[in-house]
Formats: sequence, C-alpha cells, structure tokens
Amino acid sequence: MQAYFAYHSKLHSFHLFSIEHLLTIAVIVVLSTLLFVYQNGLKKLRSGICYMLAFLLIISDTLQHCWLVSEHVWSLKKDLPLQLSDIAAILAVAMLLTKSYRLFQFMYFAGLGSSLQAILTPDLGRFSFPHFQYIEFFVSHGGVVLACLFMVATFNYKPTIPSMWASFFIVNLYGAVIFFLNKLLGANYLYIMKKPRNTSILDYIGPWPWYIFSMELVILVSFYLLYSPFWLKKKM
Repeated sequence: MQAYFAYHSKLHSFHLFSIEHLLTIAVIVVLSTLLFVYQNGLKKLRSGICYMLAFLLIISDTLQHCWLVSEHVWSLKKDLPLQLSDIAAILAVAMLLTKSYRLFQFMYFAGLGSSLQAILTPDLGRFSFPHFQYIEFFVSHGGVVLACLFMVATFNYKPTIPSMWASFFIVNLYGAVIFFLNKLLGANYLYIMKKPRNTSILDYIGPWPWYIFSMELVILVSFYLLYSPFWLKKKM
C-alpha cells in the first residue's frame, strides 16, 4: 500500500491517453451523461446531491494537502490552491452550497473549461493509476465538471454571452495578479513562467512568452465551444 501513497513513487509514470487515462475520461463522460438522462429524477434530490458533491470536493482537496504535508513536500511554490482548476474546486463548493446563478455563470466557462483541459492533459508526472495523487486529481477535477453540469441539468441554469466575456476578463485579471505572485515566490502557477513538464496544449502554441498570447485565443475558442450547445438549442 505504501507504494500507492509515496510521493517519490516507484510506479510507472503517467502516460497521456493510456488505457487507464482513457477509462478515467470515459467514467467522467458516462457520469456527466447520466446527469441529463436522469435529470428529472435528480431534480427531486438536487439539494442533497449538491451537499454530497460539495463534501466530495472538500474531502478530496483536504486529503490532498494533508498528504503533501505528511510526505514533507508541501511548498509555497507549487502547492497553494492558485491554479485555475484549484480555484474552480473551491468556487464549485461555494456554488453548490449557495446555488448561486451568478457564480455558475463564471464557473461554467472558467471552472468547467479549466477542469476539462486538466482532465485531458494532466500534469501528473510519475503519479499513475492507482496512486493516491492520480485518484485525487481526477476526483477533484471530475467533481468540478459534474458540479457545473449538475447545475445545468437540475437547476436549468444557462450561461450567457455577457457572462462569457466577463469570465474571460476575470481570468485575465487573475492571471496578471498571479504573474506578479509567481515573480515574488519563484513559482509557476497557471504555467505563466514556463510550460509544464508533461504534454499539454501549450506544447503546440509556441515558445514562452508567445504561448501566453496564443492561450488567449485558445481560452476564447474553448469558451465559445462550451457555449455552443446552448446557442444551437436556441436555433432549433
């Protein structure tokens, strides 16, 4: 069991789109689909499910930090919850507990978008299945995806174009703040200072610092893709 919790894991490294990665993505896709297949029945239980999802996210992130501390590797440079997907997990808890429509408007674009990107191209290094870090990573990010889609399926919340642009502005403002914090800490939150070690979308959009500007376009395209199902529904 120790091998599945050791920070300096001797398990094989994570491989993008390996069988276990694809199966994990499939589980998240199936669970997301079931939210809409059984949305009428889930509406009767939505308050309870909101609390369950919030509890899952709180436990997941708490265990993550407890594990890092117990392994004596927690660091200000890499473990503050400042990545966009980390902030999304915190805001997802607030959204689930308050049922805030305004918070959903931001979470649908920034939270869902960042979590999906993390799920598709995880920065997991040597932590492969069934290591604790692998499981926690996908529980946390998958939980954010389910939380956002749950609000759509059972509360009938819908994103808007104005909220998309507001989310884009907030993400850029947050990125500017993180840039200076990275300078102060010698950190690389949001991958602003350099690319992650593992394969990611950043590998295909130029070197530093030009990929930062390319990411602006990627973010906008992803936001429009997330909005497209609602746009198509209006046109039908």
